[in-house]
Amino acid sequence: MALAVLAVALTAIGSLVATTVRGAHVIDNRITLVETARAVETALPDRTALAIGNLSGALADHRWRVDVLPFIAPNVDPRQVTPWVPQRVVIRVQSPAGPIVQIDTIRLRRRETQ
Repeated sequence: MALAVLAVALTAIGSLVATTVRGAHVIDNRITLVETARAVETALPDRTALAIGNLSGALADHRWRVDVLPFIAPNVDPRQVTPWVPQRVVIRVQSPAGPIVQIDTIRLRRRETQ
């Protein structure tokens, strides 16, 4: 009887350890994705050189893509001229195993004077 109780207890402990190891692995992969996305964001060209369009590449076996799009805010009057033009920057990084992380941000670009 004691051996049966011990076997059940050890099985429960083994299951808990396996779940913890899987969770730690998922967190480690997520951190790697986020750090790669931050490295891509840091390496983006200066706001004056970042034009509408896209960039892509690979970093440490992670594929990345940056899309620079016009930012259209529904609560901003487009007739009001400001010295800045907002741009939506979308950074997507995919790990070799398949998971993807996406960071959306806004950059302000100085409006070209005419």
